[in-house]
Amino acid sequence: MDNTVNLVKLCVGAETVEDLTGWLAVRRAETGGALPRHVTRMWPKREAELLNGGSLYWVFKGVILARQQIIRLEEVIGADGIRRCGIVLSAEVTRTHPAPRRPFQGWRYLAPGDSPADLPVARRDDDELPASLSAALAEIGLR
Repeated sequence: MDNTVNLVKLCVGAETVEDLTGWLAVRRAETGGALPRHVTRMWPKREAELLNGGSLYWVFKGVILARQQIIRLEEVIGADGIRRCGIVLSAEVTRTHPAPRRPFQGWRYLAPGDSPADLPVARRDDDELPASLSAALAEIGLR
């Protein structure tokens, strides 16, 4: 898609994709099936590009392993009165080919050409390799 951009973010509190999907299932049950929302302090300046088919790519232990499509952005006013951005995501978590990422804070833009490809459907239920092995294989171009 033209004029599309993605976000990449550390999946804090989750060590595996299963941790993320488990947390999402609990939240979905608590909210009556509402779409997941990630709240962040900064509002993306490239909103139109994100909403043109962009996804949020999740980093687990230094490796991108999954993504969720960005559905919309919502204004969230915190208890402190500060405006924040609620990134509303698809309920589906799509596994991707592992791609190493150096540590960073917050989120970063990720061009579609730099985004890892989705895993083929037949491989989506494969057991995860240990993060260190997956990162090492990705670093040398084998994953």
